[in-house]
Amino acid sequence: MNDQRPPPPDISQISGWRSIITLVVFVVTSNFELDVIVSFPFHIPIPVPRILWEAFLGALSKLRIIPPRHHATRPEGEAQGHWVKLHLSISTITAPVYACLFLLAILAIGRTEVYDGTIGSDNIEPYDVMIFFITLAYIAISIDASGKFLAFKVLQKGGAKGHRLFLYLYCFFFTLGTAIGNDPIVLSGTAFLAYMIRASSNIESARAWVFSQFAIANISSAILVSSNPTNLVLAGAFQIKFIDYTANIIVPVLFTAALLFPCLLYLVFRNEKLVPHVIDMHTLPDGEKEMDAVNPNIPHAGAGEDRSPGIGEILNPYLDRRHASISVGIMAATLITVLVINAVTAGGGGHPTPVMYVTAPAAVLCFCADLFFGWRHRHTTRAIAEKGRAAEERAAIEQELRESASSSPLSAATTANAAAADTPTTTLDHSSSETTPPSADARGDGTGAGTMSEKKPSLPWDADAVTRELERRRKQEAEQPKTLVSLARNAYTWWRETFPAASIVMSRLPFELVPFAFAMFILVQGLVTRGWVPVFAYGWDAWIKRTGVVGAIGGMGFLGVVLSNFTGTNIGTTILLCRIMQSWQQILASGGRAATDRSFWGAVYGMALGVNYGAFSSALCASLAGLLWRDILLSKGVVVRRLEFLRVNAPIIAIATAVGCAVLVGEIYIMRTEAPFVLLS
Repeated sequence: MNDQRPPPPDISQISGWRSIITLVVFVVTSNFELDVIVSFPFHIPIPVPRILWEAFLGALSKLRIIPPRHHATRPEGEAQGHWVKLHLSISTITAPVYACLFLLAILAIGRTEVYDGTIGSDNIEPYDVMIFFITLAYIAISIDASGKFLAFKVLQKGGAKGHRLFLYLYCFFFTLGTAIGNDPIVLSGTAFLAYMIRASSNIESARAWVFSQFAIANISSAILVSSNPTNLVLAGAFQIKFIDYTANIIVPVLFTAALLFPCLLYLVFRNEKLVPHVIDMHTLPDGEKEMDAVNPNIPHAGAGEDRSPGIGEILNPYLDRRHASISVGIMAATLITVLVINAVTAGGGGHPTPVMYVTAPAAVLCFCADLFFGWRHRHTTRAIAEKGRAAEERAAIEQELRESASSSPLSAATTANAAAADTPTTTLDHSSSETTPPSADARGDGTGAGTMSEKKPSLPWDADAVTRELERRRKQEAEQPKTLVSLARNAYTWWRETFPAASIVMSRLPFELVPFAFAMFILVQGLVTRGWVPVFAYGWDAWIKRTGVVGAIGGMGFLGVVLSNFTGTNIGTTILLCRIMQSWQQILASGGRAATDRSFWGAVYGMALGVNYGAFSSALCASLAGLLWRDILLSKGVVVRRLEFLRVNAPIIAIATAVGCAVLVGEIYIMRTEAPFVLLS
């Protein structure tokens, strides 16, 4: 029997210099993102000989890729240097990619790690996870781009009652997050809340609303496998049927959401200035109430009109019910099909069918629907875009002419004369009680029809001047030779104005997640092959021996929350912890032992809670949704600092993790036994 035992994991390589560098690079990259890049993004200067740079740009210009270069306009002194500084951007997304390239260069990782980190190994298939995530994200974002009907109804239902509206939005975000995940909620709900706070007059801070939204979006995303890429990694690693995953995780999540709400309202955000009992909402002007709602997907829509910026999207939102209904129907059919196919294939004993075979056709269908509606209404959307673009161009030119006139003494005098000519000149004789009548010369032809307006100087920024300047610029632009850049710009403008919904959805897709996630997969795979993951697995085995089931659940929940802030977001944490669990199983099998059913599944679902809840713990970079959430709030004038994020989320994550893990302990003891568990290969 002992001969049939698998060998224990190989940890002999950890003393090698390549193994040590692999661990150091992984740790530095993860902490680099947390401490440096998020707070202080920077660039690395790369000097390039100017003659080579000039030759490169000249070749692009000769090939009509970029516009002709005008050396005469180059700032003085630039041509005197022999070097040009190019800047290599270091960001949260690019840091893991550069780390992988460095490890490849020193041969610390090779073809095996790259293959296993992209194609997959041990039931973790990164390409399936990423295709599934991107295609499902398209459908989810399309629902938001088609209209905010549900959010508008929630706001209507909540009315001016602050606590009731807080509850309605809490339930709304939880329900929506369960169905479509946290990223679409961050994309749509964050801007919605920022506008809502701006539309109210007695909510002094958006803190309670936006932090609660972010927390409940990540809590709810733990229920369905399809709602978060971390769930996809976990379900694939341990071959969990999607319906089984939901059945085991839904009770702790529901208890967490139910018990967290009163804690948020009456403990964390109990200040009346954060969530007032009665919300005083601003009202739209009467003229704006009669205006048609502006479709925010159309470029330049509403420009030049007297509208309340942002507030109109809340009090008078654009609602495309028909388009949104189609997207919702496609999303519902996709999720049901994924669950059914996964249950049938996994229940038959085979490997679950890759979910991308379901979501990819569904995303294509949704994309075709967006194209159909865009093409059907192309004349209307193009007219709206053209009107708004013309208004913005005229406003910009008028502003430039005003600034130019104010900086020129001659123009300033002309402006003053023009303004004086606009003022009526009635002369009063203070020595007499009668007004001095105008002379015949002043009247012009003696008939009473004055000619003063004909002699009045024109303002440098009046309508005629703006029109002439606009025509001059357009003529100058038309005379420029066509280049690949200009053609691409014109094509993009046509695409945005003809298919506004499809274009805005494509622009919001988290494509930056793809290289980041693949790089994290490769880095973790490097830890596996270099022996570090088995070392961590031996430590986990020692922990389980001392703490049992409660330690398995609490330990994985704690590690999921904490490591999400230090291992390249919760995606990297899920990959690392799944590999540790798989190595732990190998350690047990090599020693003729087996984990109990309770300890194994307790650790797995404790991990699921930890990596989902960890997104709203101590650092914004714990999830890409957190970075997106911060950037959207910043664009709306709401600044979230690192220390504030940690201070506000500390009690929230403590309550959520404690409640979720406590309920999971009870569930595991009720539903599972002490029978040995062996993970099937």
